[in-house]
Parts: sequence; C-alpha cells; structure tokens
Amino acid sequence: MARAKAPPPGPANLVDEALHAEPAPSPPPARRTREMKAPPLVAQASKASSLILGGSGTATPDLAQSSDAATTTITTIEGDQAVTETFTHTGVDHVDAKFSSSGQITLKPIPAKGGDPKKIRLVRARRTRFTPRTSHFDRHNALSAADQFRGFWTLFWIVIAVFAFRTIYRRFSETGGVLGGWRFAALISEDAWALALSDAVLVGSTLLCVPFVKLIVNGWIRYYWAGLVIQHIAQTLFLAITVRWTFHRSWPWVQSGFLTLHALSMLMKVHSYCALNGELSERRRQLKKDSAALDKATEELGGRGKLEQEGRDAWEKACIEESAVAEDVSATTSIAPSATNAALRQRHGDRLAAASQPSSSDKDGATRIRQRPAPNRRRSISPSTNRHPPLHPSRDDAPHDGVETLTWHPNERISKLAIGICEAQEALSSGGVANVQWPDNVTFLNFIDYLLVPTLVYELEYPRTDSIRPLYVLEKTLATFGTFSLLILIVEHFIYPVMPTPEVSFFSSVIDLATPFSLCYILIWYIIFECICNGFAEITRFSDREFYSDWWNSTSFDEFSRKWNIPVHTFLLRHVYATTIATYRLSRFSAAFVTFLLSACVHELVMAVVSKKIRIYLFAMQMIQLPLIMIGRAKIFKRNPALGNLFFWLGLLSGFPLLAVLYVRH
Repeated sequence: MARAKAPPPGPANLVDEALHAEPAPSPPPARRTREMKAPPLVAQASKASSLILGGSGTATPDLAQSSDAATTTITTIEGDQAVTETFTHTGVDHVDAKFSSSGQITLKPIPAKGGDPKKIRLVRARRTRFTPRTSHFDRHNALSAADQFRGFWTLFWIVIAVFAFRTIYRRFSETGGVLGGWRFAALISEDAWALALSDAVLVGSTLLCVPFVKLIVNGWIRYYWAGLVIQHIAQTLFLAITVRWTFHRSWPWVQSGFLTLHALSMLMKVHSYCALNGELSERRRQLKKDSAALDKATEELGGRGKLEQEGRDAWEKACIEESAVAEDVSATTSIAPSATNAALRQRHGDRLAAASQPSSSDKDGATRIRQRPAPNRRRSISPSTNRHPPLHPSRDDAPHDGVETLTWHPNERISKLAIGICEAQEALSSGGVANVQWPDNVTFLNFIDYLLVPTLVYELEYPRTDSIRPLYVLEKTLATFGTFSLLILIVEHFIYPVMPTPEVSFFSSVIDLATPFSLCYILIWYIIFECICNGFAEITRFSDREFYSDWWNSTSFDEFSRKWNIPVHTFLLRHVYATTIATYRLSRFSAAFVTFLLSACVHELVMAVVSKKIRIYLFAMQMIQLPLIMIGRAKIFKRNPALGNLFFWLGLLSGFPLLAVLYVRH
C-alpha cells in the first residue's frame, strides 16, 4: 500500500508532550524474548531509545542508510532455520549495532543533524497541549492536600504573619504612628498614574493584530512571506517604542522594569496569535488546492463513488491482515499482553501512534485540547489495537464516507491528497467542547479573552472550568497583596541597609545579600505564578493551572529552566526552538543554543532598561549556565540526585547577590 508523506509541519505543529513538558530521560530499551517462528516485525524506533532483540544462534546485521532514514536487516540463524527481520528508523543519520556475549543485539539509532524536520518523528506532532491541572501550591491540589508535611506550610505562613506584624508595629512605634521613611514603598508608587495609563495604551495597541489577521483571512495579505515580514517589523517597533518611553519618562527601575516585562509578555502573546492564525491561513489555502486536485483525480479515475468503494475494500483487507498478524504474534511470543501491544506498535510504527495511553485527566473525563487521535486513517487502520483480546476488526472503527475513506485507496496520488485534506481539516478545528473552526476565532472578543488567559501560546480553544469561584479569586487577591507586603518589608529591612558600597568588600556584599535576594526571588515567583496566574485563570475559567513544576527539586540548571516558568518555556519551544528547526533546518543542539542565546539577550535587555547601562553581566551569567548544565549531567550527580540539587541551590543562591553587586558597584 502506498503511504503518503505527511504535509510539511509548520512551527506550531512541531511541539508535543515531549516539548510541552520537560523532556523525560530516555526510557530503557525494551527487552523482548520471543521464539524464532514469530513473523518479521518492521519497527520505526525512536531516535532516543535502543532496540534490543533477544534470541539464540548467530545474528548478522546489515545497516543500510540514506539521508533521512536507516534500514537495519538482521538475519538470525538457528539450526537449519534463518529468520530475517527488517527495521526502518526514520529521522536518523545511522544506526549503531552492539553485540553481547548472550547473543543480544542492541540497535541504537543516531539522530540526523540538520535533517529534514518532517522526517524526525520525535519532533513532529500537533500543537501545544492544554489539560485541566492544578498548581503545586493550590489548596485544591489532591497531592498537596495529602502531603504529610502540609502542616509546616501553615506554620510557615503564621511565622511570616508574625514577622510582618512585628515589623510594622515597631515602625509605628518609632515614627509616632506614621509609616514614614519606607523608601521602597515610595519608590514603587512614584508616577503611578502615568505608569497605569502607559500600560493601558500598551495593552490596547495589541488589538491592532486582529484587523491584521482579518486581512490575512480575507486574502489581502499572504502570511508567507509578506505577512510575516510585516508582523516582525511591527513587533520590533512595539518593543522599541516601549523601551524609549521608559527612558523618556526617566522612571526608576521598578516602573521601567515592570513596563518592559509587560511589553515582552504582550509581544509574545501577539506573536503566537499572528503565527498560528497565519499558519492556519496557509493550511486552508493548501486545503482548497488539495480538494480541487482530488476532485479532478477522482473524475479521471471513475468517480467518487467507485474510489470510495475501492478505499473501503482496501481498509477491510488491511484489517484482516492486521488481525492475522496480531493473532500470530500473540500466539508465538512468550511475552505479557502489555508487551504484545508494544510489539504491535513496533510492528506498525506510525500507523498505531494514535493508540497512546490516556492521561490521568482523560480518566476523569476532562476536556482534551489537541490530544485527540490524528486523522481517522490512523485511528481506523488497526481497530484491534484498542481491544485485546480478541484481536479482530470491527465495523464500528471503519473510516467515514468521503475523504476519510479515500485515505485507504491503493492509488498513491489519491491517498496522499486525501490524507493531506484530513490533516488540514483537523488542524483548522479545535477539537474541544466548542469545536471552534478557523477563522471563526478571529474576533476582538476572542482576542481579549486570549489576553486575559494566563498563557503565552495561542490556541483555537482552551479547556475551561464549569464556573468561577469568588472565594478562590478573593483568596488569590489577598495572597497577592499579603505576599507583596512581605516583599516590601524584606527590601526595607534586609536589602537597603546592606546595599553594596565602596567601603564594603565585594565578598561581604555577596554574603549579606544572598539570603534576602533569594527570598525576594521566591516571593516574586510566588506572586506571579501562583497568585496572579491562578487568579486570572479562575476569572477566565482557564483550567490548565500548571504554570510551574517542582523546580525546587531540580538537579541541574536545564531542568530548572524548564520547570520554573512553564508559560515562557512553552512559548520558546514552540515559536523559537521548533521554528528554527523547521525554517532553518538546524539540529536540535543548534536550535537549543539559539533559544538559549535569545533568552539571554532578552534578559540583558531588561537589565539595560532597569539599570540604564549596558554591562552584559546577566547575559554572561546566562551563558555560563551552558557549561554548568554539562557539569550537572555528570555521573556523580545522576547517581546522587541530592548532590545535584545541592549544586543547583548553591548556584542559585550565589547568582542573585552576585548580579546585584555587579550592577550596583560596576
């Protein structure tokens, strides 16, 4: 049967769970023991894993490779019988083979560098996944509520409240009932109305991207490449005007830093909104071309009805073959049923990719956005994979009439066009409860909702909660102001009195500022990602509350960068990392380096605005993390996670005061 290649994935189609969440360590190779009478299996092995085959006798591997795939042929001789098995590895440069004394052969596919991203199966996927989840510190998190040490969390807040009350009471006593001399409080309130008005104009200007997208929808502008050029020029002006305005107003570092960071957040939102809608406009344009070509091809080959019947016959034949292979494998192997399913997936690779394990949210019946099966051709190609035993085809899983049936047609041209049409139709719909169809989403109301939703990645639809809990909103509001008050107290009493001066040594200043700066960092992180993000999520009924993961347990700095700020991490993966792979054909390492470099430049830009000078200290420390990441992957830290966590915290505790001293004194 002819198999059509998937359409070229755009940047938004390159991010899957392996990119949305932190990349999990490579799973151990699957060890399978089976008799030599088992039918040959064709496996498309992941680049990140090895395939180990067990058996007796002698084995001779023949490794054939091409620019985008490698084929391994293994002939096992046992007595007078010879069994030949072929394994096809896509998206790899070559395959390494190792032999053990027990007769096992380990095949390790080596990923291709700079290869065609359309052929790299670990990268190619659907768009960003949003799943109903709660944050770690949320009282409604079932895991946190069951923690045996949760009482210490209550004790922590009581101690903090006592400390705050004691500090305020002493200040009242010293000033005769008036809170005077609070330098940081006076600093953050300076020119507050001008800052609020400037921020309102900044947010309002983002609405201009809606008519811009409407021009793309109506065909006045092609997104590739005129629209893309216009978008980047507008984004550059947006950021440049904001930075220039902060210098024009001569604001202190608090106001300048806030407006710059908010401008960067709005910039990322606008970029994601325009990028996804622009890409979907190109998908719809291609969909119209494929539909016209399919209509013309069906007329040439005898009409739609005849071709649909031929496609249905091909599907039934494939189901019979699939069932026979599954029964044969199950009968001739000595592995468990779960391993049988794994063998079937290896046998059919891409065709069975849709039959993945459901997540915990699926078991609860939660809404899944962008996690439904791929086009029905892949869902119906092996109905037996969803039920075992018995492994028999079912009419309930048959492809629908129309284009989905034509995906099974034996004519390569017909099946390729039909598959492209099915995938384009899937991309142009949300697949959620509302099942939003593009371009029905291009409205001002939809964009305003997107601005309020605490995510930097745009999607046609997000999972939503059933209602808004007013008490929850009140809780997060009080937590925001309470934590911010504590932040002010720490700055007033533990940072300002020990700010670096020429009389104090460099080392002493770093030691004095290490603890208060780290506390301020944690409090700011808690205000943004636990209080503000959860508050806006509740107001908008946005149910994916995983704005951070357990970064405090990190054993390396790359793990920390993935966990502490998931919204920004997801944006960088989708719109920087994946885009550089798709557009510039960079390798994974090069794309990761470009992403890290861009992040370091943006951080240094913020520090330049805040300090009103360019010193590149933060940029240098960001780039120093690269060798630190390599050190963190040393075997000693992998064998001792506690030691790796200690190394991480020492770097974090020393980094913040070191930056403060460098920027203040130099």
